[in-house]
Amino acid sequence: MKSIVVGKGGLEHLKIIEQEIPKPKKGEVLVRLKATSLNFHDYLVAIGAIPVTEQRIPMSDGAGEIVALGEDVQQWKTGDKVMSLFFPQWIDGKPSIHKTIGISGESVNGYITEYSAISADSLTKIPDNYTYAEAATLPCAALTAWRGLVEEGQIKAGDTVLIEGTGGMSIFALQIAKAAGAMVYATTSSDEKAKKLLSLGAEAVVNYKEDPKWGKTIFKMTDGGVNHVLDVGGGSTMNQSIEATAINGHISSIGILGNGRKGQITFPKLFFKHITLKGIAVGSRIMQEKMVDAININGFKPIIDRSFSFDQLSDAFAYQNSGQHFGKIVLEY
Repeated sequence: MKSIVVGKGGLEHLKIIEQEIPKPKKGEVLVRLKATSLNFHDYLVAIGAIPVTEQRIPMSDGAGEIVALGEDVQQWKTGDKVMSLFFPQWIDGKPSIHKTIGISGESVNGYITEYSAISADSLTKIPDNYTYAEAATLPCAALTAWRGLVEEGQIKAGDTVLIEGTGGMSIFALQIAKAAGAMVYATTSSDEKAKKLLSLGAEAVVNYKEDPKWGKTIFKMTDGGVNHVLDVGGGSTMNQSIEATAINGHISSIGILGNGRKGQITFPKLFFKHITLKGIAVGSRIMQEKMVDAININGFKPIIDRSFSFDQLSDAFAYQNSGQHFGKIVLEY
């Protein structure tokens, strides 16, 4: 089988190798993987910004078909269509060091490989009528949006939501919020992307490059701020996210962009608005199963910007890094 592994860091060090197809051990299944999708976390692994052991197989998302069962596997059968977990050991309950120490594509092997022997507990079904490519967009980006809005934010009909940018997580957040009956506001720096956001149901879009105080603009636009914010920039966006949030609002901090690893926030705004600010990283298998159930009811499909082939991983990352994409980038194999 073919796999792609990380070298010393840098896209030029990603290489295709030949490996033996593994045999599933007790409690494992063998999955013929058919697709993966790109996340910013995967890019950081690929360029060496997140150190991993050499020969690590990257990519935290994967979808495919079960082709063999190990001993004592009862919950799956051959032919089942499945997708991966970002945290293979986080099945249920609150996160812990033990549950989250394994990260797909970082501390354990990921899914840019043709076959993988995976614990039977570390998979979920894919949504009905989804292709493998569509399913492969869900385990990181969609589950992060789901957890931020549904599990942590307890979103309800009539709420207001702010999404930042047009990456995969933000677009999923728009779709999940609309399915819940919420109103969505968005930021982008592209007029073309703004039109796409409006076509997907956003109430209004603010250009953050033209309006550096976009948080205050959204606060006024919504007559008192939004109930939910999914902050993607960390230090580079958090102050404006706080500005945009309503009293008793909820902010999920889920990422960093640019110089966002560190930053200062205006604490009086945080506590006089009684804001709940919580850092989150993806979610558990039980959360993913609930999300799949919701998708099966609501029927929304991911927005896939572009598909690449197995041997075009470096090209796909370069395209991701260009910032041209709207939604998710996938590889099919």
